Amino acid sequence: MNTVTDNWRLTLHVESTSKANTKALADALTTDKDVEWNLTSTKFTISFEETKAKDLRAIWNTRVRGLIAVDSLLALLSDSKQGEHSTTPNA
Repeated sequence: MNTVTDNWRLTLHVESTSKANTKALADALTTDKDVEWNLTSTKFTISFEETKAKDLRAIWNTRVRGLIAVDSLLALLSDSKQGEHSTTPNA
């Protein structure tokens, strides 16, 4: 009897608009999994492995939604900071 022992694996490479933003994205994932930093750049990698594709899909969806939420928040904060320093008068 042959059994399949291979696991399903996904690897995500992440780099944001700045090192600080990339670190914030990594920090959002560190409670789940260790991230691997690329020491020569501002990128990190995170891998997920499961025995069942459906479990890996669920893990992937949850983590990517979290990254999207953090990225959206970072963009919103960046926009509000730029607005604070605007020299254009409010109408």
